Amino acid sequence: MAAGTRDKTVAVIGGGLAGLAAALRLADAGYRPIVIESRKMLGGRATSVVDPRNNEVIDNCQHVLLGCCTNLIDFYDRLGVLDEIQWHRTLYWTRGHGEVSTLKAGWLPAPFHLTPSFLRLKLFDFVQRRHIARAMWRIIRLGPGQRHAWAGRTFAEFLESCHQPETVVRGFWDVIVTSSCNVDVHRVGAAYALQVFQQGFLEHRWSYTMGLATVPLVNLYDAAGDVLRDAGGTVQLGTSARSISFGGRRVNGVVTADGFVEAAAVVSAVPFDRLDKLVSRTMREADGRLQGLDQIQVSPILGVHLWFERKIMTLPHLVLVDSGVQWLFNKGTDSEGRQHLHAVISAADEWMPLSEPQILERVLADLHRALPGAAGLKPVQARCIKEKRATFAATPDSVSRRPSAAPQHSRGPAIENLYLAGDWCDTGWPATMEGAVRSGYAAAAAVCRTDGIDSPGLVEDVPAGWLSRLLRGR
Repeated sequence: MAAGTRDKTVAVIGGGLAGLAAALRLADAGYRPIVIESRKMLGGRATSVVDPRNNEVIDNCQHVLLGCCTNLIDFYDRLGVLDEIQWHRTLYWTRGHGEVSTLKAGWLPAPFHLTPSFLRLKLFDFVQRRHIARAMWRIIRLGPGQRHAWAGRTFAEFLESCHQPETVVRGFWDVIVTSSCNVDVHRVGAAYALQVFQQGFLEHRWSYTMGLATVPLVNLYDAAGDVLRDAGGTVQLGTSARSISFGGRRVNGVVTADGFVEAAAVVSAVPFDRLDKLVSRTMREADGRLQGLDQIQVSPILGVHLWFERKIMTLPHLVLVDSGVQWLFNKGTDSEGRQHLHAVISAADEWMPLSEPQILERVLADLHRALPGAAGLKPVQARCIKEKRATFAATPDSVSRRPSAAPQHSRGPAIENLYLAGDWCDTGWPATMEGAVRSGYAAAAAVCRTDGIDSPGLVEDVPAGWLSRLLRGR
């Protein structure tokens, strides 16, 4: 390899959202990214699998984006797949028995755009709504600095300081937090949960709007390989990274099952437990970001695909309150009239030991309660997908364990040409697709900055509305 070529070559380990985001930005800056992905398809955990029982392509779990996910939207725009995202401005909630409430922005400016529909929610009585409103008012008044002051405490502690009754915590706050952070209110860091409400619901009228893919998730990333190849990059699917090669001061490439990939820099965009297996003891001693990777906690997600012989759900989605299942998603009806529903359980620790029949029994009980018209109806087909290590656990102590993308921003010694990406890195966000893309963009910007190349970095957040800024005193 000629020196000029090698100096522009960056090995990107991992073809998930973080790795693809980094590779796209690097290609735009004139680098030659080589994406090394052990699977046969791109997308990482936010992709699809082929069900061996029927050869159908199904998503490993339903992934959603919100209007506040500016970097993820930019990423999808780069791939040319934004037309495959359907936006939903109405969110449907139920406690069961067929009664459905809706949340939708009205005519008021943020942060009060959801207030009229919130006041009409049948899920809570007047006293409960008043408790929620008081806590929301306090969240509205919190500035970013005050939010970060809660970083070492749980969101349950914040709610306790707002005198929230347990029924309200369980029926409202925990439903939103567990779904968005994959950790319940008693474990999640308060700063993470506060960010969800501030940026996702309160700052801008558009931010809460939910986007759902209308195609299997893997289809969203089909274009990534072509985009990268057209820009001079390479995608190596089905190639397993064995280790990162380290010369004592700098990394010089990646050892794979198919040979050695020489590179001027390496971006690791794999989960922390996978990275821990790729680095040597010498590398850990040289880079504080690589120490303690085995101490990061994880949180599981369970996705349950159900096919029914007839249509039983007309809504596009449904939030279930006081239920083991948090979300039901309507995946459509096939040519034979069979409807495909997808149930999602976040922070699913207690579900992991259960067998598939046990899981289906519990899920169907929740589904029949939410959709009484389907009572007694069993699926003609079902598939449970357990992701035991789906995300890092966004607990209060996780803040200190999340490493920086760039060696220059590390809190201790770091290898000068090793860059880290992944939703578990220090993105300021919980474990989300937005966080993953942010980490990839940050890693690419750090590579460019090291070489004196101007890079756009992160996409700006959705600007807070004028009233939201005023109420925060900004």
